[in-house]
Amino acid sequence: MAAFEYLAMCNAGRKTKGVQEADSIRQARQLLRERNLIPLQVKPARGNQDRSMGTSRRNLSTAQLSLLTRQFATLVQASLPLADVLAAVAAQCEKNAQQSMVLAIRARVLEGHSLARAMGEFPRAFPALYRATVAAGERSGHLGHVLLQLADYTEARQAAQQQIQLAVLYPSILMVAAFSIVGFLLGFVVPDVVKVFIDSGQQLPLLTRGLIAASNLLHDYGLLLLLLIAGLLAAARLALKKPATLLRWHQLQLRVPLLGRVIRASNCTRFVSTLAILGRSGVPLVDALEISAQVVANQKIRTCLKDVAQAVREGSGLTRALEHSGQFPPMMLYMISSGERSGELDAMLDRAAQQQEAQLANRIAMLVGLFEPVMLVFMGASVLLIVLAILMPILSLNQLIT
Repeated sequence: MAAFEYLAMCNAGRKTKGVQEADSIRQARQLLRERNLIPLQVKPARGNQDRSMGTSRRNLSTAQLSLLTRQFATLVQASLPLADVLAAVAAQCEKNAQQSMVLAIRARVLEGHSLARAMGEFPRAFPALYRATVAAGERSGHLGHVLLQLADYTEARQAAQQQIQLAVLYPSILMVAAFSIVGFLLGFVVPDVVKVFIDSGQQLPLLTRGLIAASNLLHDYGLLLLLLIAGLLAAARLALKKPATLLRWHQLQLRVPLLGRVIRASNCTRFVSTLAILGRSGVPLVDALEISAQVVANQKIRTCLKDVAQAVREGSGLTRALEHSGQFPPMMLYMISSGERSGELDAMLDRAAQQQEAQLANRIAMLVGLFEPVMLVFMGASVLLIVLAILMPILSLNQLIT
């Protein structure tokens, strides 16, 4: 059974869109007529089209994935058949794209495929970590429990992302406001004010001449400068698509004071928390290390973690391999080592991730706390320089008059 997207008209004359499950387009039209809908257009859902091409461009946000996972976990825990679970989740989807994707997964499950393999048709919506965890739950027979852990993980990740976004929102607004105000003053206010001093023919102070030059540059070539900046950003974006350039850029990020420590802590925390949930789900350690390395954004750290997975595969201990990578703080290594010795590695990994998340939150708060006064000082200093550049010629004129 496949999914079909339709455009139909109801008895009241209103057009409606949706997704209908059927074995063929003809049956889909018949089912729509039985629902008192007049089918205007019926076509295979985009999920089926993506499947026929061998891959999918469908993507889910963290919030959407978190909601779907919680719905999966709740219904599976209620001992419903998997096909019924997917049908119920599809019925709750508000967007047709998500609904068609879930129905496409259901069609694969009805064909005899596992849930993890069916989700593999949509790798951008369900990443490797997600699919590996689901596959482990299916193998162990505890899919409901594993999905609950996965739901908690995705919700915690969503909450962390929202916290970071909220923390960065105010400084970003402040930065945009500061540059906008300074640009407006230089481009539109300063030229009219200093025109009087230019016409007077007197020798202007160095600060005033510099301000006039900056104002003329911005007024005459402002649009060109914006285009130049946009071009540089586009060129940088294209350059970062090359693996070698991206690796050098990520290496440079790790060397930046304060920011480098935050980036390293963020990536290590994501790696350890991912490793913990995979371990609790029954995924073998070597496979869990390889999957966890894929969720790390920084390419330099990811390369080091791939070496860690290879070292563990060759027989090295986890703590020793992580210590050799040089990316993890001593306290985290100590907790992981303690978990290895006591046989409670998963619990200690989870505890180490929680401790690192708390430290990361404090560092982000410190950076945001430093950024706000810096932007305020920048704005105040800029306005002060503009005021001084205008006042100094006025004072010179007063002295000439007296």
